[in-house]
Amino acid sequence: MRITNLKFPDGGINRLGFTIALGAVGLLASALVCKSRKKLSGNYILNNGRKLPCIGLGTWKSKPGEVKKAVECALRAGYRHIDCAPVYGNQKEVGEAFATVFSEGKLKRRQVFVCSKVFPKITADKFEQECRNTLRELGLEYLDLYLIHWPLVDVASIKDMWAAMEQLLEKGLVKSIGVSNFSKKKLMELMVNAKVVPAVNQVELHPNWRQDELFEYCSSKGIHLTAYCPLGSPDQFSPDGLNREATGPLPLQNSTVVSIAKECDKTAAQVLLKWAVQRGTSVVPKSVTPARIIQNFEAVQSWELSATHMKALNAFLPQYRLLHGAFHTGPKRTYKTLTELWDEDVSYLEGRTFEKPTGFKLQ
Repeated sequence: MRITNLKFPDGGINRLGFTIALGAVGLLASALVCKSRKKLSGNYILNNGRKLPCIGLGTWKSKPGEVKKAVECALRAGYRHIDCAPVYGNQKEVGEAFATVFSEGKLKRRQVFVCSKVFPKITADKFEQECRNTLRELGLEYLDLYLIHWPLVDVASIKDMWAAMEQLLEKGLVKSIGVSNFSKKKLMELMVNAKVVPAVNQVELHPNWRQDELFEYCSSKGIHLTAYCPLGSPDQFSPDGLNREATGPLPLQNSTVVSIAKECDKTAAQVLLKWAVQRGTSVVPKSVTPARIIQNFEAVQSWELSATHMKALNAFLPQYRLLHGAFHTGPKRTYKTLTELWDEDVSYLEGRTFEKPTGFKLQ
């Protein structure tokens, strides 16, 4: 079941009852604001009854040396959801941030929803050890959510991987289990033998890539969708990014988004994040800049996009994926083509220039 009315600790719906003025946008001023914010954001209720905060801090692409301060700032600013993964190469620093903030005594571990992932390059019987390694890096006794990072089956089947995830749940190492980057077809395959329905599927979502069919399927099965790259992954529009031969404008610069932002007196990023949350998905935007971390958090508080705004943002064409996943395909991999990886038409990528593994094929 998709929860669209966000519930807050005071029992209100879609409100927090407070506002924050950002003031100057310098790093020092932002850091001071970070220390002053302690309110909780709204929650979604997962299919197992557990609460998932609607906005979290993403840590993918956050450089070592930056992520610790970013996580500390986010937690002090009010975030109660942190998304991480060992493959990001910065998980130890995330753990250091937890240790610092929890030691201050104002925030308890149980108040923070922590999500990490297992990269399926290992056999299913090693998932428990990988999970314990992540707990050790983070300095935690359990994870609130543990995801299979990609539906890769070069080493283990989806059936065996999911059975291993269910065992982690039974042992209390994790509170909820889910997947990431799973198509409708691969979710259907998982569900055939599943004892536990995935609580979450974390996928790329933004107005340029709504994944409407997957959205409806997951809603019908009680699987919550979390949006990564909710701002459209701006670096994909860089000279070496996937979208350097642009299909359309950077979502943050899309004229519709910019116009709505002006009407609502918000930033373009806040409009994109609010669209996602109002649609019924949680978001994990990445930032290491204190001012932006706070602005992103404020995006989901105490305001609404109109039905007209939502209709406009739900009508973007063409639709195109920014995180292509080509590095998970190839002649020696189980998925030989991008079509096999995503179970979708990828013809829009024909003729585009981006990094490709040896022997790469679209379809």
